[in-house]
Formats: sequence, structure tokens, C-alpha cells
Amino acid sequence: MTNIASIASLSNITRSEGDPKVLRSGPSSLGIADRLAKGLGWFSLALGITELVAPQRITRAFGMEGKEALVRAYGAREIGSGILSLSVDRNLGLWSRVAGDGLDIATVMTALRPDNPKRGNAAVALALLVGITAVDLIDAQASTALHSRGARRKRSYRNRSGYPRGVQASRGAARDFKTPPDLRHAPSLAAVSKQTSVA
Repeated sequence: MTNIASIASLSNITRSEGDPKVLRSGPSSLGIADRLAKGLGWFSLALGITELVAPQRITRAFGMEGKEALVRAYGAREIGSGILSLSVDRNLGLWSRVAGDGLDIATVMTALRPDNPKRGNAAVALALLVGITAVDLIDAQASTALHSRGARRKRSYRNRSGYPRGVQASRGAARDFKTPPDLRHAPSLAAVSKQTSVA
């Protein structure tokens, strides 16, 4: 709420003197699935940048030295998933996150070997990955159900006539109409159409 209020006050500074001021903002049009997708997108970007910039720290923490190139590749994938999750193609971004989570789980499982002194760290990371995968999967399913065209039932407008109170109530509605003074001297529509047809 504080961020929204500060953004509204900043936007008021740039407005001209006669422009209306923003007093308060209304509720967000984004649903829970879309807001979660946005959060996951930013999380992907942050994680991807970390994997690109500091792969040695990650591999050292889990006893996976020598796999820095793989971690960098996973970082690039995370950034791509994050950008898609923040775009209008968020379904693709969310499902790419789910697929990436599967790769991450398979990779971290290789660090659970008995001779790895950092096996405990890898086990904690694996538990976190399983939890994140569950969140990604739930949000991907919810977002797909929300945004897929097939899920929406087509509306039927066959019973609508375009007359809110019915056709009978509309008959004769303009019988008391008086031509405004500024239009009395305008040429009639018939005369105008006759001139264009002759030309």
C-alpha cells in the first residue's frame, strides 16, 4: 500500500495545475494467479542473474565444483522464464519454470552422493526445489485455466435485440423531436446524397 501511495504522489507532481489529482488507486485488475506469476517472474530474474554472475558460489555451496557452465546455462534459462512470466505469454513462462524445476531437481540429486561433504546443503536445496516446483505447477495450471480460450464458454446473443426496453417501447420515441436551431438550415440528407450521386 505504501508503494502505491508513493507512486500516486509522484504522479501528482508531474501533473499540470488544471489536471485532476490521483487521490487513491483502485483495486488491481490482476487476479491471484497473475500476481503470483509476476512474483515468480521477478524471482526467476533474480535467481538467473545470480547463477550467471556467481556460479562458483553455488557449486561450492553444494559440493558440485566443475559444473559452473551448467549453472550459467540454468541462469540463462531462468532469465528467459522470468521474462516470459512477466509478459503476456505468462503461461509459457510458468510452464518453462516447471520444466526447469525438473532439471534443477535432477541436477541437485547428483550432489546427494555419500562422498559429498556438502550433502546436507544439497538436501535442503532439494526440499526447497520441491516446494517451489509445487508452487510453479499450481500457478501454471491456474493461469492456463484462467487464460485459455477453450476454458471460456462462448456467449450467446441470440435473444438480444439491441433495445433495452423492447422494440415496442422504442416505437414513436422520436415523435416529439425538434430539430435544433443550428441544424435547421443544413441541407437535407436526401439533397446531399442526390448531389453526390450526380457528381
